[in-house]
Amino acid sequence: MKPRSPLLTPPEAAAYGPLPAPAPHTAAELTALLGLLTGHRRPRLHTVTIGHSRDDASREAAEAFAQAWCAAGHEVLAVADWPERAASWLRPAHRLTDREPDALVIAAAPLGWAQLARRLARSTPWRPERTFGFASLAEPAAAALAGDGVLDGLRGVSPDGGAWRIEHGWTETLPPTTTGGAA
Repeated sequence: MKPRSPLLTPPEAAAYGPLPAPAPHTAAELTALLGLLTGHRRPRLHTVTIGHSRDDASREAAEAFAQAWCAAGHEVLAVADWPERAASWLRPAHRLTDREPDALVIAAAPLGWAQLARRLARSTPWRPERTFGFASLAEPAAAALAGDGVLDGLRGVSPDGGAWRIEHGWTETLPPTTTGGAA
């Protein structure tokens, strides 16, 4: 028997109706994301790959993060982008994981991210707990579309500088910290 494709069927992809487009990132969001990756973390993260969907807000967030990450003395190993609808998602999945980064940073629209996460989980050594995202990834429908447990451990930041984390398919949100970085 042929294994089931990780791609969402058209009815599955449409199950949550139109999903919100990513909003432009904020300065607080970018600062909090940098803090989340460089905070009291052991081992320290130095290399990342960055993924983004092709909408303007996601592309600009990815570019801003790459500039800030490199300005802080860290390294971006690769940047991968993808359309909202693709035939397999395998190429961007491998671009994000092949060089074995310390972490992945994602800025994306919910549907394309869910599709890519399904491919990452099925075809690469990807681990969601080593993945960090901008606010658009906290969309509850993305976790549901990605599938049971696929995004568990994924963390990210909100436009106000707060943080979020996905566990057991639920997105927990935290307010901004008073020290200026996300928890």
